[in-house]
Amino acid sequence: MTNNEIFHLILSTFELNGSAVIEIFSLADFNAREEQVTTWLKKEDDEAFIKLNDNELALFLNGFINLKRGKRAGEQPKPENHLNNNMVFQKLRIALNLKTENILDIFQLVDCHLSKNELSAVFRKPGNKHYRLCSDKILQEFLQGIQIQLRPNENGLKS
Repeated sequence: MTNNEIFHLILSTFELNGSAVIEIFSLADFNAREEQVTTWLKKEDDEAFIKLNDNELALFLNGFINLKRGKRAGEQPKPENHLNNNMVFQKLRIALNLKTENILDIFQLVDCHLSKNELSAVFRKPGNKHYRLCSDKILQEFLQGIQIQLRPNENGLKS
């Protein structure tokens, strides 16, 4: 999954519009412009499409953490220059203040059965022998579960 796809999925999951996205970026001390956000959301075959790089996605996620949890005192975290699904998942976990049980419940909403051990492996450091890469499918299912949790009555789903 590309950064643009992840970005679009997060925006649709949390129903974030352009002005909300700009505010989120500003919470990470980055001045995004409306046109910039629009080009990131274009389809790849559109000539106005611009690829969202890892640093920009990290800035957005850091701003999202600040939006959901409040800006921490002192120096703000530096945005990463390289991101993977594990790091994106971890930043979303932090922003939403989710514990393991909460995340497992979210996966249940999309009939994804992950064990505690499988989940903890995704959040381990890359050098750890139990580290596991977070697949696109796991990240997508997590965001889909969040969407169901936030809007349980859409798409004919039960509350």
